[in-house]
Amino acid sequence: MSALDTAHAGLLLTGRVVHERLRPVRHAFAYPLFQVCCDLDRLDALASWWFGIDRWRIFALATRDYGPRDGSALAPWMRARLAEAAIPADGPIWLQTVPRLFGHAFNPVSFWYCHDRAGNLRALYADVRNTFGAHHGYLLSAPGHAPIDAQTSLICRKVLHVSPFCRVEGDYAFRVIQHDDTLAVRIDYQDAEGLLLRTALAMRAAPLCASRAFAALARSPGNAVGVLLRIHWQALRLWLKRVPFLGKTPGARAPHPQHEARP
Repeated sequence: MSALDTAHAGLLLTGRVVHERLRPVRHAFAYPLFQVCCDLDRLDALASWWFGIDRWRIFALATRDYGPRDGSALAPWMRARLAEAAIPADGPIWLQTVPRLFGHAFNPVSFWYCHDRAGNLRALYADVRNTFGAHHGYLLSAPGHAPIDAQTSLICRKVLHVSPFCRVEGDYAFRVIQHDDTLAVRIDYQDAEGLLLRTALAMRAAPLCASRAFAALARSPGNAVGVLLRIHWQALRLWLKRVPFLGKTPGARAPHPQHEARP
């Protein structure tokens, strides 16, 4: 049973993000984090005095931050994409993201979990944004659009520049774990020389309510702006370690045949 098999329209996720770079020097860090995970078909049920949908509240979700980024309804937009890809995900769609806090948020990546009516995970949409304002969505499914479990590796070619310390080349491999109150995502990134970065989000889910949300905010008052500040702090640390700085638009080397993109 997954944490997303719930009668609740929203969940509060608390946990941490862990990141490790393997080359040319080892560099690792871990930070506490809280997020929300919302059923996109039931967003209206989350609106309250403290949680807003497309309106200012202490906690809020702005639809213009995701998907087409035009403020339109997110669930129909995603279902159209799933239909175009012939992915049989006709059930609930959940969005995992850092909510806006006092009107502000920055999400390096938000995850959309697309299920079929039996509750099987059929697709993962990784909605990536970089610090330069660009964004790209990776729609991922298993071979033959089979159900996705903890052993399924979802692989795609990197196409969006994210870090000035990495080229736009190579592959991402995603793994998703949904069990009881655990919701975790692991992301491995490899370039032409092999595995370079390992990232994992390990979260615990509980029904979203004001008391839990304000307790999480009290523990991590910089949760929203802290993400961006930490990105720049870690970039400075990499620079001080003399990791090559490739700039805002680093070139990509020619892809190696063994790293061709997979569906």
